Formats: sequence, C-alpha cells, structure tokens
Amino acid sequence: MGTSASSSRTCRTALVACLLLGAGACGGAARSGADTSVRPSAEDGRNARIEALYRARKDSALADYTEADVRFMTGMIGHHAQALVMCRLAPANGAGPQVATLCSRILNSQGDEITLMQRWLRDRGRFVPEVKIDGIHLEVTGPEYVMHMPGMLSDAQLRELAAARGSEFDRLFLTYMIGHHQGAVGMVDKLFAQDGAAQGEAAFKLANDIQVDQKTEIARMHLLLSQLTANSGENR
Repeated sequence: MGTSASSSRTCRTALVACLLLGAGACGGAARSGADTSVRPSAEDGRNARIEALYRARKDSALADYTEADVRFMTGMIGHHAQALVMCRLAPANGAGPQVATLCSRILNSQGDEITLMQRWLRDRGRFVPEVKIDGIHLEVTGPEYVMHMPGMLSDAQLRELAAARGSEFDRLFLTYMIGHHQGAVGMVDKLFAQDGAAQGEAAFKLANDIQVDQKTEIARMHLLLSQLTANSGENR
C-alpha cells in the first residue's frame, strides 16, 4: 500500500515536470516566432526609404510647373496637330520622295510629342486637349488660343495646299511648313523667356527637343525649297 502511494506521487511529479517543460518550450517557441515576425530586416527598411524618396521626388516633379508651362503644352498640342494635317496630304497629293520622307518623320515625331504633352497635362490634373482630324478639318478641344498659335495656317491656306499636286504641292508645303516651324520655335523662345517656366525636367526636355528638331528641319526645308526652285527654273 505504501509502495503504491509512493509510486503514484512519483508519476504525478514526473507528469507535472513534463507539462511545465512542455509549456516552457511552447512559450519559448511562441516568443521566438513573434520576434521573427515583427522585427523588420535591414533590407525592408532600406526599401521603405527608397520608396519614400521616389514618392517625394515624383510629387515634387509634378508640382514643379507654372501656368506658362500649361499654356505652352496646351497650345503646342494644337500646333503639332495642324502639322499632322499638312503631312497627311503628302501621299495623295504626289509629294516628291524627299518631302514625303520629311512628312513621315514629322508624323512620327510630332504625333509622339502630342501624346507626351497630353500625358504631362493629365499627370498634373490639368485640362487635356483632344485632337480630331478629318481631311483638312482639325478640331482640338480646349481654349480658343489653341487654334491661333504662331505660324499656324489659315483655312484658306490649308485648302490651297490640299488642292496642290506634285512639285507645286512640295513648294507650298515647304513654304508653309517653314513658317509653321518658325512659329513653334518662337513659342519655345517665349516659354524660356518667362520667369520660372520650363524648370521641371520633363517640360524643359520636351520644349528643348522641339526647338532643336524644328530648327534642324527648317534648315533642311530651306535647302529642299532652293533645290526645287532651281530645278523649276532649269525646266522652263
């Protein structure tokens, strides 16, 4: 009887010890697991700082503009759109190979720039002009000044260009497009002359690219026009 009671007490003691050890082990495991889940790694901290810096710079870039920048982007969309109208006439109007190549380049570059300017305005929550072209009819939504930028052709000049064929089309196209490009260059000059304008990287790069490209094309068109005039004189 005494042996049985002693044996029972020994078993209970062993069971309590096992339970205590088990609880301690579980508690340790729980504490270890909790520490691992809440302790941020150095990599997480670095990524968070980089993301915060990126957001700050993006917000700063979007806020770094003036009303002059907005007017320039809005007006240049309409200006570029009319150049597309003029260039689309080239295939059906029998443009020479050099003028046709120039038109293809203008269609690609200025079409892309219209998309960039629309995105620039949209990203800053400003009104975005939409462009609709039907033959020589051009519709650009937005302020009235969009269709009255420097160098843009009148309706009568567009009709004259649309009616021309062959070398006469080339001559008129080059003459009118030189003036059109000069108007765009003047728009960039005016933008750069205004205090605080074109300080944002995107606005400056776009305006500068337009100015450089169109000055280069003006020189090229003057050369083509002089060659066309010389050839015309020889054929008389």
